[in-house]
Amino acid sequence: MSQDFTVSLTPPISPYFLDLTGDEVCRPPCFSCNTAHRLGYLATAASYLSSGSLKRLLLRLDPSPTDYESDTVEIFGFQWVTETALVESTNLLFGMLRQKLNTLENLAQPSSELGQLINIHSEAEEIRSQCVQFLHYVKVFIYRFLDAPKIIDDSPVHPYEEMEAHLPSKILEELHGLSLYVGRLCELPACVRGALQLQHQGKVLPASWHLLHLHFDIQWSIIEILHILGDKMQGQIVFAHEFINLVGENLTNVSLFEEQCEHLMCDLIHFASNRYIQVRPSEALNNQIYPCICVKEMWILLVQLLDHKSKGSSSESFWIRINRLLKSLLQGSSGTEKHTGICNVVQCKDPLGLSWWLLTHLSQLYTFDRNGNPDEVIQIKSNWKFAEELLKKSSDVQNSVLEDELRMHLQCCLALCDIWEPNLTAGTILWELYSKNLNSSFNIRWLGLQTLACVSKSSLSMLEVVKNCCSDKNIIDIYKSENSYLIFLRILAILMKKSKEISGTHPWKQMKGRIYSKFHQKKGKSLQNLSVSQKALLWRGNFAFMLIYVEKNMDISAPAEKLSHSFRETAKEFLVLKSDYGQKHTLWTILSTYVDGVQEVFETSHSLKLSEEKLLNDGFSMMLPACRESELSCVLTFLQTAVAKLRNIHSSSVQAYGKMGPNAQSLLVVKEHHLAVASGLWRNFFPFLKNLRLSQTPPSQLADTVAGYTLLTLVMPNSAPSELQPQPLVSIFQLFGWDDMITPQLVSRYLNHLLTNSEILSAFAGIGNSAYQALSIRTWIRCVLQIYIDKPSGTILRTDQKDIHMEQLAELTRIVFKLPEVENLLSKGKIEPPSYKQDPRSAVLQFIKAAGVMYGDLHTLAEKSAMVTKCLDYLGDILKYIKPYLTKKGPSEGLQITYRTMGCLVRYWALMLATSKAQQLLFRIIDFLLLPHALFQQDKDLPPALLSAIRESLPQFLQGLSVISRQSQSQGAYVKQQLKMIIQQYFGRFLPSAPTVAVAGSHPLLLALCENVQNPQTVYLRRIIMQVISENYLQFKGHSPPPRLAFVLSFISDVLQRSKGADIQDAETLLPSVLKCLILVNEPQVKRFSTEVLQYIVESCQTSLTEANVNPLSTVLRQFIQDYGLLYDHQIYSILETLSILDQPLVTSLIPTISQSLLESEHKRGLGRNSASRNAYRRLLSHLGEHGQAAMQTLDN
Repeated sequence: MSQDFTVSLTPPISPYFLDLTGDEVCRPPCFSCNTAHRLGYLATAASYLSSGSLKRLLLRLDPSPTDYESDTVEIFGFQWVTETALVESTNLLFGMLRQKLNTLENLAQPSSELGQLINIHSEAEEIRSQCVQFLHYVKVFIYRFLDAPKIIDDSPVHPYEEMEAHLPSKILEELHGLSLYVGRLCELPACVRGALQLQHQGKVLPASWHLLHLHFDIQWSIIEILHILGDKMQGQIVFAHEFINLVGENLTNVSLFEEQCEHLMCDLIHFASNRYIQVRPSEALNNQIYPCICVKEMWILLVQLLDHKSKGSSSESFWIRINRLLKSLLQGSSGTEKHTGICNVVQCKDPLGLSWWLLTHLSQLYTFDRNGNPDEVIQIKSNWKFAEELLKKSSDVQNSVLEDELRMHLQCCLALCDIWEPNLTAGTILWELYSKNLNSSFNIRWLGLQTLACVSKSSLSMLEVVKNCCSDKNIIDIYKSENSYLIFLRILAILMKKSKEISGTHPWKQMKGRIYSKFHQKKGKSLQNLSVSQKALLWRGNFAFMLIYVEKNMDISAPAEKLSHSFRETAKEFLVLKSDYGQKHTLWTILSTYVDGVQEVFETSHSLKLSEEKLLNDGFSMMLPACRESELSCVLTFLQTAVAKLRNIHSSSVQAYGKMGPNAQSLLVVKEHHLAVASGLWRNFFPFLKNLRLSQTPPSQLADTVAGYTLLTLVMPNSAPSELQPQPLVSIFQLFGWDDMITPQLVSRYLNHLLTNSEILSAFAGIGNSAYQALSIRTWIRCVLQIYIDKPSGTILRTDQKDIHMEQLAELTRIVFKLPEVENLLSKGKIEPPSYKQDPRSAVLQFIKAAGVMYGDLHTLAEKSAMVTKCLDYLGDILKYIKPYLTKKGPSEGLQITYRTMGCLVRYWALMLATSKAQQLLFRIIDFLLLPHALFQQDKDLPPALLSAIRESLPQFLQGLSVISRQSQSQGAYVKQQLKMIIQQYFGRFLPSAPTVAVAGSHPLLLALCENVQNPQTVYLRRIIMQVISENYLQFKGHSPPPRLAFVLSFISDVLQRSKGADIQDAETLLPSVLKCLILVNEPQVKRFSTEVLQYIVESCQTSLTEANVNPLSTVLRQFIQDYGLLYDHQIYSILETLSILDQPLVTSLIPTISQSLLESEHKRGLGRNSASRNAYRRLLSHLGEHGQAAMQTLDN
């Protein structure tokens, strides 16, 4: 070695070589991932790709044309003669390379000296640079200075020529030795391999990083050198003679190249397998097989070089080599091939998944050109042969590939289909798998509900899935969003699309034949009999085909007739099964599929002239009566869609085509199709809807659906059935809007849809029907009165139900108040729009008051008669609306709104009720509401809820009836009699529990008298009330007082107090009974209230008298003295003493009567003068002034 060293090494101090030393610095390409890479491009200038090194290698150009131009070159810190160094010092230079490697390996050992990192980095970087430069020098030397092999004869040659002749063999031996020395990449220490995972952002790198990347450089440089050597030898094989002599095995440049490539590919697969272990199947395509960018560059270099060598030679291509390695990996250690050594290098539990993963990512390397830049135009070399083998293994039942694994495999296959040319065999292999597993769910348990996203719930969604599978749009998370079957469909779609571009429709016909061959008649029957879900799936598929027909504007009569026939048979079976709910539920799964499918056909159609009516057969009329609420909701939703679609399309068509001109014929054709569709909708659905309206609990969607039919009569009146002709609009309103048998919820929702529609209002005006307003008002009043009609007594209505109903009524109220008749009535009733009530219950009362005010302002008899007729139309049979409340005696809310509304009606419509037209209504109100039969049953009392409602509204009833009894000419006496009966029945029932003024003030009879007390109507009512009280509640039985006397007197006192006294008629009615209470009852409360009443009577009569009047109380008092003077003279004198204070003249006028009574009393006794009585009489006379003194003198005489 020393001899070789001295021969080739030039001393630095030599003046000859000093002048020849160049200043240029050789910067050979190398692997480096310490530079940011944009978008995955291999943009490092020093890389083998970006520097053009690979391109020059493949084009057989000088590896470095601008380097090594000087006579000397620096290698490992020494100067060498450029053209002879490698020939003369082959062993020495490779030995120095190994020494540098050893030094770098020592630096890469783990160390805790952080302060030495910069020095270690610099030293390691320098060592690697020297090694790379040497390997680069070897490539340049072989290319420039190694001559083609010559025939050696026996003539003497120069020693250098002899050494030069043996140089290829020596290089081969040194490369082999270097390969053995550095070993395999997979065998590197863990601390070195760990540098692959480091993210280097700074300039200071560990020695392990430099060592690892130097290994990459050496592995690739060996392959490069062998390739250049092979080119330079012009196909002549180079043998390693010394190695063969020592070991006895052949070693050639070809065998070493093959071995080096295989080892390198195994090592790279080893790196990939280590990453694959950590990758989830769902993230396989998003995770690269390359631990760092250098590994990716190494793969690209191999692809480019091996495929280049395979052109025009027997060398194997990249894919052939990969296929052989992966096949060995799939066969495992049991394989018989010589390449089973990969199994010792790559330890993977899922070699099939790893193979798919590798194949997918390696195929993408073909998108890079020789400079490492993506090339979209480049023709990618496929590897379908091996991919087909992988598909067969993935499809093999014996391999037990699970759904999560299969999704990953097919996702990889899909990625390959996207960049490779089409291959129908791949689609055929997969179809063989899925044709046998069409009943599988293809779910992954650990994904949970996410896998359900793959399930198509309707034919439209199925078609959308198919379209999505055929689209070129990339799905980011396809693993979780689609199952393996859908991924297979994507594969099939992309294969067909590419095949059509290349070979037309022939590939599709070929594939279609293979698919249909699996669906023979026996197979179809087995699927149909297997489960209902499969039948539903078949129907859904048929509808998906129909949607394609509709999108292409093709007639659907043929598929529609077949499918509708099956639907009719299933619907018939559904109708027959009444008690077998399990079987009905199963059949509904199929029927709902049909309903959804028809709906989607209607939604998709743009013209409804493609025989859509074929789908609307009598199967619907058989199915509907057997539907439950949820099932019926589904059908009504479809029906709304279909009717609305027909209405809109027909209107648009008429406007588009016009009634005249060249399009008239086309318009007639369109109308015929639309009429057929409309006939199907009326014939098969409307009879059921008509019967359903009478249900006590109709579905909420019924109103929406029938509203659609009503609007349909506007645009297609002739399509309505004969039973609705000749005015279908009015007829359908009669059925669903104005019929008193329909529930308020249904009616209010129905009218809300239509009364705001200007076309509806114009249509009524056009046919001269003005009664729609009165009928709508009547319905509104009924709906408000029947708010609580379905609420059982004693229960609480659900808040959500109550809110929904009240919202509907509030909306109907707003609409009704905008009707022309109502606006006119409210205006004349002196109610302006800002004062409109929003609450429906208050709004009805406001409407009634306004009508009453309007009637009061009318002057002519004709106007008043017409107004009465109109108002009675507004009410309709109002007692029929409230009868359920009265029959059930509840609920309390229903009774409250009933009596409040009817009380308001009687009060404000009193003048109208006094007419002969309204007489029957008035009598029914009295009989049903105020004097019901239960009121006169002694053993039963009225329910508290009913009494409470009557108590609240009784004042309005009394006020109205008092007006009617005065105004009615024919029945005034009868009404007055009934009024007295009402007062008699309810006065005692509503007396307070304690005779106090505060409590008595809430009595409904008292409240009836508190409003406008001087009004003649109020005075008239008060007289009747006092008369009834006097006749029924102040009559003594002998000397026994009536029951609850104090309560009655307390009430009378309160009335007289609030009425500012009593008139003469009240006095004549009440005074005898009050005086009797004072003398016959000693109860303090009775005396107090009697005295108060007496005081109010006397004071009121005193203020109302003039000089010409005679006090009417004198007559009552004289009679009272005559009747009770004999027995109760002392009490009478005491009462008169009190009266003398209030009205002395009144008592003075009674002196003769009193004196005469005293004398008669003494005479009847026969005992002479009664001193006690006379003394009491004298006390009375002492308060009567002169007249009293005179009477006393007369009495003494």
